[in-house]
Amino acid sequence: MSEKYLIFGATGSIGSSLAEQLVNSGNNVHLVGRNENETKKISQKLDCSFTIADVLDEGFIENVKNDISDIKGVAYCVGSIDLKPFRMVNEQDFNKCMRLNLYSAVEVIKNYQESLKKNKGSVVLFSTVAAQRGFTNHAIIASTKAAIEGLTVSLAAEFAPNIRVNCIAPSLTNSKIAEPMLKNKVLADGIAKAHPLKRLGEGKDSASLAKFLITDDSSWVTGQIIAVDGGRSKLS
Repeated sequence: MSEKYLIFGATGSIGSSLAEQLVNSGNNVHLVGRNENETKKISQKLDCSFTIADVLDEGFIENVKNDISDIKGVAYCVGSIDLKPFRMVNEQDFNKCMRLNLYSAVEVIKNYQESLKKNKGSVVLFSTVAAQRGFTNHAIIASTKAAIEGLTVSLAAEFAPNIRVNCIAPSLTNSKIAEPMLKNKVLADGIAKAHPLKRLGEGKDSASLAKFLITDDSSWVTGQIIAVDGGRSKLS
């Protein structure tokens, strides 16, 4: 094993695919997930270490740091799909979404900043196509992920030349969090057809880019927001 990479949201479609791709390339991976059974299953399959932690819990980062302190890169693959008409949105909705997607990511980066600096490491964050394209009922998640994009470029400037920071902006991906939407075949087919490439994303689509960005293969790439969205942000 060579470099050590830390993956939050390791049981999701993107996080689990990223872990597998990194391990298959000879890298050492540490998984972080909140579901113990699912996280253990992936860790056993890939023969890698893990921590059970919920990023919404106070002090979650201490549990992770107790298990792994030195890393080459971190991918924060945690996400949510928070859809609600604006008239029904309240402050609590924004607070929870911001904590899950933004505040906890900030906590992770702050706690591993020195290790990443020492190792000339990389941070990979995740936004959404909805941060740049306007979609109905997306006020909560779009504004939260837009904050992630702002964080990406700010930290890329502040951390250069020692730590690279990039962000991936997917469109809807086949995943557990998308299942409530995608179980309606008519709706799923309609969403797929809204993309120029006429299909939904798969975890491996974004994970392949995340693998490139988190490793030294992308050693001259930082401060980028890169769409993995079947062309939806530019062509439809």
